[in-house]
Amino acid sequence: MPTLHAFANPARFLTIARPLTPVLVGLGIALIAIGCWAGLTQTPPDYLQGETVRILYIHVPAAWLGMGGWSGIALSSVALLIWRHPLATIAARAIAVPGAVFAGICLITGSIWGRPTWGTWWQWDGRLTSMLLLFFVYAAYIALARADNDRGGDGRVPALFGLAGTILLPIIRYSVVWWNTLHQGPSIGLTKSTIAGSILWPLPIMLAGFSFLFAGIVLMRMRTMLATAKAEARLRRMARI
Repeated sequence: MPTLHAFANPARFLTIARPLTPVLVGLGIALIAIGCWAGLTQTPPDYLQGETVRILYIHVPAAWLGMGGWSGIALSSVALLIWRHPLATIAARAIAVPGAVFAGICLITGSIWGRPTWGTWWQWDGRLTSMLLLFFVYAAYIALARADNDRGGDGRVPALFGLAGTILLPIIRYSVVWWNTLHQGPSIGLTKSTIAGSILWPLPIMLAGFSFLFAGIVLMRMRTMLATAKAEARLRRMARI
């Protein structure tokens, strides 16, 4: 926690965030470009799914960051509720929109992948339905955080909502294990994978690239929010003169 509180001062945070943002974004874009080239030109089609298997290079990172984004909101909520970290609310709000975007991309690419595989664009199975619920929870959090900010709240209500929403994460993760579903079971683990290595190897590159890009976007949004808050505070001071 001393390390976390070292960045409680916005000025100290910005001294690191400013140079780090373009590095993360640039590295993310470069890795995504390499991953796309590798996934589209250097890997064979799947023996069952054919060329449609290449959607996994977008779908899996989107699912990872859709869930990871909400984990970031939950951690920020804990930092606010327990330690009253001054940047926690800003971090959570900054994560919410890109997290929702990646959850939406996960749903869209899943539907595109499901059409030739399952014969339908949508199936109300456990994985798809719980991911859709996460997208709606993101939307609710964004609206709630905006309303709380507009009325001058302290961020505790959105933080409590952020913690409550984490119940969806294990449901999404284990839905293919708990329920009989069209969605394939766990195919990528820490020690083994059911996906052939000749197809799988570009995926870590894409995961890293999208993760760096996500982090860069979050830092950009945090810097924008801090700049907006500073400008609004200055305008209020000028109005009192």
